[in-house]
Amino acid sequence: MKLKLLVVAGDGIGPEVANEAVSVLRLVANASGHELKIEEKRIGGIAIDTDGTPLPEDTLNAALASDAVFLGAVGGNKWNALPPNTRPEAGLLQLRAALGGFANLRPAFAIKELAVNSPLRTEVIEGADILFVRELLGGLYFGQPREWNKISGEAWNTMRYTNEEVVRVARIAFQLAQKRGKKVTSVDKANVLEVSQLWRAVVTEVATEFPDVTLEHQLVDSMAMLLMTSPRNYDVVLTENLFGDILSDESAVITGSLGMLPSATIGGAVNLYEPIHGSAPDIAGKGLANPLGAILTGALVLRHSAGLEAEAVAIETAVRKVLEAGFRTADLARGNTSDFKVLSTTEMGKQVRETVSTLLSAPVN
Repeated sequence: MKLKLLVVAGDGIGPEVANEAVSVLRLVANASGHELKIEEKRIGGIAIDTDGTPLPEDTLNAALASDAVFLGAVGGNKWNALPPNTRPEAGLLQLRAALGGFANLRPAFAIKELAVNSPLRTEVIEGADILFVRELLGGLYFGQPREWNKISGEAWNTMRYTNEEVVRVARIAFQLAQKRGKKVTSVDKANVLEVSQLWRAVVTEVATEFPDVTLEHQLVDSMAMLLMTSPRNYDVVLTENLFGDILSDESAVITGSLGMLPSATIGGAVNLYEPIHGSAPDIAGKGLANPLGAILTGALVLRHSAGLEAEAVAIETAVRKVLEAGFRTADLARGNTSDFKVLSTTEMGKQVRETVSTLLSAPVN
């Protein structure tokens, strides 16, 4: 396997967590005899400061020439006063659109050792393992027209989908469900929104192509409650863009920290990978960032862009073993602190590498 990976670490804690994830990927590649070529470019706030734009042309060209792109995080208070289309987040939206990935995969899973971090009761979340499949290129975030008319005191956005956009993301959800629990829950607001009525009709039609997968529909407001009361009832959750953004962030309470959750955006010319947490500028450079979400995102790189399932599982297993051994970063250090050891960002990365090395019987770099 040869994999050309572009790393755009971005802002805040992005470079810190991306560095740990890349170190794990290098270890796995060396141990497995695979060739991993890594290039680094700027995106987000740091690119605004250096290049005058959140997505420099050379970054975009490098991304399109890569097999996969790994993003750390973008944004920060420093750039919040800029117009929306010139902020760091605009660079990420532009990159997503250019790469063409339309299906965002966001796992949310319960980890026994982190149950104390969740506000939900252990018996509610135990065994929960959900995969959100969020449509990423349509809906309110991209629909036109959109405007804030400060003169009239009005603003408007457009939620828009076509049959084809729904079909392609729905098929990915059903294909992934075939490899998991064979159940898809499609989330919409079909009792109010015409665009959701289209969504429900198209998903129902796509379901006929997958007779081995059960389909159910849920309204987004009731789904927000059900995720917190019975998360074990769900396998693959299929959503449009806005609903998926909100529900997948909400589901972080199942795991106990946003810092634990990875994501992958697939379906386009180049897959894009990023932990779902933000740039957390208030803790940047202090060694407090949790790199586990980024490291688990690296596992998704191996699974979806390199086809290395065993190696991806090794990373995921290593993360769980490190937690079982009592190691934590600051965001995970809750409950009886005498039961575990709090590590810095780099120390946690080292623990994961050592564990991956043991699993793969390879020396640590």
